Amino acid sequence: MESIRMPYTANRDRPRWWTELLVIAVVYTAYSSGRLLARGNTEDAIKHGLSLLRAEKFLHINVEHPLNRLFTHTPAIGIPADFAYASLHYVVTPAILIWLFRRRPAQYRMARTWLMVSTLLGLIGFTLTPTCPPRLLAPAEGFVDTMAQYSSYGWWGDDASAPRGMGGMTNQFAAMPSLHVGWALWCGIMLWRHGRTPLARILGVLYPLTITFVVLGTANHYLLDAIAGVAVMGVGLLLARPVVRLADRIRARLSSRTTGGPSPIVGTGCKTSPGERFPGQRTSSATSSSAGDTADDGTPTAAR
Repeated sequence: MESIRMPYTANRDRPRWWTELLVIAVVYTAYSSGRLLARGNTEDAIKHGLSLLRAEKFLHINVEHPLNRLFTHTPAIGIPADFAYASLHYVVTPAILIWLFRRRPAQYRMARTWLMVSTLLGLIGFTLTPTCPPRLLAPAEGFVDTMAQYSSYGWWGDDASAPRGMGGMTNQFAAMPSLHVGWALWCGIMLWRHGRTPLARILGVLYPLTITFVVLGTANHYLLDAIAGVAVMGVGLLLARPVVRLADRIRARLSSRTTGGPSPIVGTGCKTSPGERFPGQRTSSATSSSAGDTADDGTPTAAR
């Protein structure tokens, strides 16, 4: 017999939107609070930043200096790059999440888990290795803070992308790994895998490359920060499926405790012997009468 396939129903596969908002809010609050708590020591952060810079010079991959000079001397590039750094990180990523939730519900949960696990891994990196970004190194290192240079054009001040007067609410030393690059890579992969138009795939390639170009040119990250951001996303991808399975097990266990476990069900093929009744079973008077009134020859009275 040919098997029957259940039709796809978006409502069945899509998680509840209010629970998703709660989960995302909790994770983002933990992430933001962790960034503030993991500010680290300024001296250690500078040492880590200089170590990365020396390693890049040794490997001849120090691309931050030429890009920073380009952004500094070319306002037509530097100003849009500052706007991109200060806004796209917080606009494109939520937009991709909402798009997946509405249009790709079957893939949403795994994609969301991947993003959140990677974000929490990045928080561990901020805590263990507070790193001074290139823009905060001594002027002798040759970097210019383009966010400060072009601050009159935007809403930010001298404290990275934080709005003026809110610099104390951000962690200036949360540079390693670069989650700007990590989140952009996640967005690009989502567009490439789940977009159905050539434009979506083109944007999926251009967006992470553009963000990497921006964070290096604005002197907010080292190239090694960007590479670390990619590595964190890779580890997050490997952990996403086990995390989803663990969440399913916990949910099933809590559900069984709430309902008190499965109730016994009598099978449809269960039969009773003649005259046997289940406890508490009632019989109608008509039935009892027809069953009890018989003729002398053993035939029911109604049949006579």
